[in-house]
Amino acid sequence: MRWLLLLPFIGLLWVPFYNFKEPQLLGFPFFYWYQLLWVPLTSLLTYIVWKGTKE
Repeated sequence: MRWLLLLPFIGLLWVPFYNFKEPQLLGFPFFYWYQLLWVPLTSLLTYIVWKGTKE
């Protein structure tokens, strides 16, 4: 279950994967909104791991 905490690192580690202007979302280039999307996703993953490993 703790391997889920690696997903944000993998998703954000390789910058050429998301270093694009298009597609835009609400005027934000992909580069920015992709990174901002990981903020709530990381919180959600942390919560899932916490609930899954809690005794």
